[in-house]
Amino acid sequence: MNKFRSISGVLALLISLSYFSSFAQKKIIKVEPSFWWVDMPSSDLQLMMYGEGLGQFTASITHSGVILKKTIKGDSPNYLFLYLEVTPEAEPGEMTIQLDQGKKSHTLSYSLLRREEDPTKNQGFSSKDVIYLLMPDRFANGNPDNDSFADMLEQANRQSPNGRHGGDIAGIAEHLDYIKELGMTAVWTTPVFENDMPIYEANGAGAYHGYAATDLYAIDRRFGTNEEFKAFVKTCHENEIKVIMDMIHNHIGSNHYWMKDLPTKDWVHDWERYGQTNYRGVIQSDPYASDYDLDKLQKGWFVESMPDLNQRNELLADYLIQNTLWWIEYSGVDGIRMDTYVYPYKDYMARWSKEVLEAYPDFNIVGEAWIESVTHESYWQQDLPGQNDGYDSYLPTVTDFQFSFAMNDAMNTKFGWTSGLRHLYYYLSKDRVYSDPAQNVIFLDNHDTERFFTTVGQDKEKFKMAYSYMMTVRGIPQVYYGTELMLANTPVAGDGRKRPDMPGGWIGDDRSVFEKSGRTDLENEIYDFVSKLSNWRKTATAVHTGKTTHFLPEDNLYVSFRYDEDQTIMTIINNNDTPKHISREKHIELLRGFSKATNVLTDTVLDITVDFEVAALTTSIFELNK
Repeated sequence: MNKFRSISGVLALLISLSYFSSFAQKKIIKVEPSFWWVDMPSSDLQLMMYGEGLGQFTASITHSGVILKKTIKGDSPNYLFLYLEVTPEAEPGEMTIQLDQGKKSHTLSYSLLRREEDPTKNQGFSSKDVIYLLMPDRFANGNPDNDSFADMLEQANRQSPNGRHGGDIAGIAEHLDYIKELGMTAVWTTPVFENDMPIYEANGAGAYHGYAATDLYAIDRRFGTNEEFKAFVKTCHENEIKVIMDMIHNHIGSNHYWMKDLPTKDWVHDWERYGQTNYRGVIQSDPYASDYDLDKLQKGWFVESMPDLNQRNELLADYLIQNTLWWIEYSGVDGIRMDTYVYPYKDYMARWSKEVLEAYPDFNIVGEAWIESVTHESYWQQDLPGQNDGYDSYLPTVTDFQFSFAMNDAMNTKFGWTSGLRHLYYYLSKDRVYSDPAQNVIFLDNHDTERFFTTVGQDKEKFKMAYSYMMTVRGIPQVYYGTELMLANTPVAGDGRKRPDMPGGWIGDDRSVFEKSGRTDLENEIYDFVSKLSNWRKTATAVHTGKTTHFLPEDNLYVSFRYDEDQTIMTIINNNDTPKHISREKHIELLRGFSKATNVLTDTVLDITVDFEVAALTTSIFELNK
């Protein structure tokens, strides 16, 4: 009898599992996030469950230390949101979710994991770092087998400058030694989320860039897998390289599964009503802004293929914040670059920043603030002094587009009261409006701008002057991939002109710039130049956290100093065709007590007890010695 009961029980269990499997396959398409952890910084957990008719079910939870606080149905009958509290008493294991509708009853198992102990995770980034920005699709193809998938909407085609080329996470991992040798201490990749979007026939452009996400919990298969990304972060950490993840909370791709069945009617803003955004982030901080302009900015779509998310929807806001925490915990990344930071509702962005940094205090976030002026840019940095509208963004770091603008102006003009190097002086003199300008991410160019070498007319000396100054001025330098080779725009239409493949990143390329033998003499000269400066900067404490004193540029000369208790650095930009004398008397307040100056790039030593000379068309960087 006991044996019969045992056999009957096994048969019943098998039938139950078979029925559940059928239900799971046919009814429940997604549970997001697919797993969670106990002992997280926040005890709150939202589960978004999606499946046919799922909103008609009621839910109950069985797991010690986990409390089901509330359930919310979507406007669509296919969504059910569970809000749980995972108390400190909860243990790792399988949590049972019971779903009931009348006589129907189904059981799901949900994993609660123990958090990994890894001291290299979630380190943050700071002014001690130099960030290397790259586009995975255009950097290197380490796994040709994942270039294309028949069930995805865009296939790889290197002949299309605006299409997908096949670069991936494996390709980046293969060349970490190149990045490390270059002196970079952090890698920021453009988004690696799934972007299963079609090609736009008008210009052949696809979503290789990553900014049209169709699944916020999945790495695009053409880049790799979730596990591969996590392993990549760990490998970077083993090589003393941090990882910054690019996220987008302003919009998604139009092929996201939400767009086929919106959870709620107000999940995204109405394209028919608001159309395309006005792209004017300045409106957010304008005390006189009209509601019309503000609505157009916040509710207009970035482009028609990128639906604009409504973060005023609490279900969505909770989902997005939790998605961020999930990726930080799962992958171990050290920072986030948030795309289009100034486009969504600013109260949501403040809440997001605050909750992320409360959960991970050592973490860092940089928000993209592509705005017209220093004062408008500074509005987005946390604890801004004198903010008269009461807004605190809780954002530590902003993208300092003003540095890029000023450097372009400085290198492309020479004469006049407000021309030439005075652009840099006037730019830096406005630092008082930032709460912490040392946290600004500074750059010559990025994936959205024209390549700097192109904007200075492919002038090597101007390039070197600009890069040298960026390595000594306050802030966190970001270097766009290929800058170390002075890559210029390519003669093609579309954004692909700014985003060429790295030669040698693909099997069959004629040469490889990842190897010295594959680079031209000029490329090796620039690579060595960038590498020496970037590696020197690693130990330049005065550049990391020191004070700044600079002198008003005269005669196309700009002299500035960075200094702390242990080090004094003097930087001199000479944007003249002839050598120039530097007066000791004029700069005595910073030179007093020093007799020698060692040129960081050439290792030559100058006597600075007297006037001295700097070479033409150079930025000279000197370490002062007593």
